[in-house]
Amino acid sequence: MRIIVDTPENIARLAAKRYVALLKEKPNAVLGYATGSTPLGLYGELARLNAAGEVSFADAVTFNLDEYVGLDGTHDQSYRWFMDKNLFDRIDIKKENTHVPCGIGMTDEKAAGYDRQIEAAGGIDLQLLGIGNNGHIGFNEPGTPFGSVTHVVELTESTRQANARFFASIDEVPTAAVSMGIKTVMNARSIIFIALGSAKAEIVKKMICGEVTPEVPASVLQLHPDVEVYIDHAAAALL
Repeated sequence: MRIIVDTPENIARLAAKRYVALLKEKPNAVLGYATGSTPLGLYGELARLNAAGEVSFADAVTFNLDEYVGLDGTHDQSYRWFMDKNLFDRIDIKKENTHVPCGIGMTDEKAAGYDRQIEAAGGIDLQLLGIGNNGHIGFNEPGTPFGSVTHVVELTESTRQANARFFASIDEVPTAAVSMGIKTVMNARSIIFIALGSAKAEIVKKMICGEVTPEVPASVLQLHPDVEVYIDHAAAALL
């Protein structure tokens, strides 16, 4: 695990260089993406580099970590909508090469098909991750088995409360999501992890320095052979 501590602006630039290097070496790379406020700086930098002709996504394939159950891709809080707005519509990627789990009519059986799609594409070359305040990655809440694959998740109240700021009220926040499982994430060849802000300091310490346990899902990253951890000074305060 390689740890980089810097400003959010420099983190976006440094992380983007990984994508530039990978796509120059392997233009048809398979990229795993995440949503939320944490990767917005990175996505802006990737869009800038693409517009400048420094990187192309024309042959790339993407798979997102998760999606809310009950929201279709036209809903402005769906993760498909988020990815289109913040990245896919701003770069030269083929929309048919972008994959976000379907939030409508999702079951665990259908979710398993997402893993088969990833496998058929050759596996994820570079997976982007953030972290929830309770240690979740994707929507893998504390207690999720490390052997889990893509599945339907009942969201904890703390996760729903954390995401309520994006909705008109807590009542509108979905109660379930479909998420890549921890095994799915760990199968990625390389992982970029980003955490920003003092609110993440305690859980970042547990992830990096604590026991590897399903009660802190992100702690499993200690077992991955190729993880780069990008954290700002506030998130690194307890290390």
